[in-house]
Amino acid sequence: MTVHFIGAGPGAPDLITLRGRDLIASCPVCLYAGSLIPEALLAHCPPGAHIVNTAPLSLDEIIAEIRTAHAAGHDVARLHSGDLSVWSAMGEQLRRLRAEGIPFDVTPGVPAVAAAAAALEAELTLPGVAQSLVLTRTSGRATAMPPHETLENFATTRATLAIHLSVHLLDEVVARLTPAYGPDCPVAVVWRASWPDQTVLRATLSSVIAASGGARGRTALILVGPALASEDFDESCLYAGDYDRRFRPNGTAPRFPEAKT
Repeated sequence: MTVHFIGAGPGAPDLITLRGRDLIASCPVCLYAGSLIPEALLAHCPPGAHIVNTAPLSLDEIIAEIRTAHAAGHDVARLHSGDLSVWSAMGEQLRRLRAEGIPFDVTPGVPAVAAAAAALEAELTLPGVAQSLVLTRTSGRATAMPPHETLENFATTRATLAIHLSVHLLDEVVARLTPAYGPDCPVAVVWRASWPDQTVLRATLSSVIAASGGARGRTALILVGPALASEDFDESCLYAGDYDRRFRPNGTAPRFPEAKT
């Protein structure tokens, strides 16, 4: 028996890995975070599967469901939205399972930031503009931010920021970022990335509040940084004709003369 923690992707039911889809199909028990997981993914469950929406359950109740499946020898597909490495509450579940000796594994998923970048048709790390992407959030009622992880600190890097779970505080986000990025810094807000009702707003720090028309909600990602609208960026060396690399030796004394293209 194994509990398979599966990143179910950002929303579109076909943005799930083949491994994740096949694991869902193999498990007689499926626990899914119903507030964010599209029900279409449940169509991959085998006939007669025991399917539980964990949105209204406490951690103790979720572990109780897993414990029951473990006693019966049933594999469990545990579905969380996006990728499990950030803000999934997977860590606390794994800690409980380790303590009880219940086997588990983890299958990654497509994160929301990847879906949002695709909607924007944007590369978030452009040569000479930004080479770092910071995934962060503002403090919430359930989880406070550590004192050193502030928007102001991240803004000093001028990296691309992907700010999760914070669109309801858009006014605060703008006020805290503007001193470092400047009022003309590009901003994008992507609501429900990859869902059928996906909405994309492009603006600047000085205009995004008015452009949003008061739309807030919670299922949105705020992206901030010069890379969002830059056309004046360097081309990478990766495909430069005169750049000597392992897969394309160049010059009279290439670094990797034995390499094959």
